[in-house]
Amino acid sequence: MIGVLQGFAVLGSVIGLGALLAHVKLLGEDSQQMLAKLAFFVASPALMLTVLADADIATLFSLNLAVTTATVVVTGTIFLLISRWRFKRPVPETVIGTLSSTYVNAGNLGLPIAAYVLGDASLVAPVLILQMMVLQPAALAIMDRSTAVAGTSRRALTLRTVTNPLLLGALAGLILALTGWEPPMVIAEPINLVGAMAVPSMLLAYGVSLRVGPRAGTGVGRVEVGTTVVLKLIVQPGLAYLIGTAVGLDADSLFAVVVLAALPAAQNIFVHAVRYNRGVVLARDSIFMSTLLCPVAMLVIAALLA
Repeated sequence: MIGVLQGFAVLGSVIGLGALLAHVKLLGEDSQQMLAKLAFFVASPALMLTVLADADIATLFSLNLAVTTATVVVTGTIFLLISRWRFKRPVPETVIGTLSSTYVNAGNLGLPIAAYVLGDASLVAPVLILQMMVLQPAALAIMDRSTAVAGTSRRALTLRTVTNPLLLGALAGLILALTGWEPPMVIAEPINLVGAMAVPSMLLAYGVSLRVGPRAGTGVGRVEVGTTVVLKLIVQPGLAYLIGTAVGLDADSLFAVVVLAALPAAQNIFVHAVRYNRGVVLARDSIFMSTLLCPVAMLVIAALLA
């Protein structure tokens, strides 16, 4: 479990740096917006392209992908039902809550955990393709439509969806993976450099929000945040185990899908919340609590299945 602890230590140090910079007034709320926009429009699309371009197609479209997809669908449906019955939040906030319950930190935590704990970094690829190619574009399309100014044409909304930079980056990466074409160094290296900014930008923006925003746990209803955390760390990995067992995954693959399902909510959710200015505190607190409690969930899973 050293890889898990190292991954969380790296996350915490960069988030702490963001909070420190906000505390000494080097960064503020305007800087948070700038960092979030940089991640959303520039760095994250480049990162998606590079990650998917290097992925193995056989690993991408494996039985693990089917199990992960079913797990996300069931967990997301549970949150939607609870939200409709209990919270009655507007559509954008419901989308953020659903993402907080299902969208895992597959990049800056999933990759090192897959490499150090599971022994194969490519095991995280099915999670990445589901989130980048399906879950994230669908969520952003709903956010675009639900936050659009009244009177916006259907053509404009469709154009906004299909030109979303995150979707374009993911599509470009998948095309490169399918074709096997490798861009020349003069093109690939700048993309790699820009993509490397994505995770630090997200983490610094998140750290700033912890310092300049409402104190964690006080901004929105604790029941709503608690619901997303329970779904993320208990229900989602539990469903991954049940579904994986039902379809006959071998022990190693079963352990992999359960561990990856127990990853905390991703910083991308916070970036999206800031981008649309909806559900920002819900995203922040859900990420904070799920990241704080995730090592416990990982240790329990390792004790039961490893």
